Amino acid sequence: MTNPKESALQEPRRLACSRCGTEFGCDLSGSCWCAEETAKLPMPLAGEDCLCRECLRKAAAEAVS
Repeated sequence: MTNPKESALQEPRRLACSRCGTEFGCDLSGSCWCAEETAKLPMPLAGEDCLCRECLRKAAAEAVS
């Protein structure tokens, strides 16, 4: 068996924001830009994938108010 932590680094997956369509990269190794964000909520709505930084910040601000 192969230990995933020992396998070669993978390229970030390319995504389009579920809300605005902006393209961005998602690094599944745990060093994704979203891990640096102070807002951990909201989670994407049903049927959505990740959000871009701007939409994540906007959704977090709306969830607080």
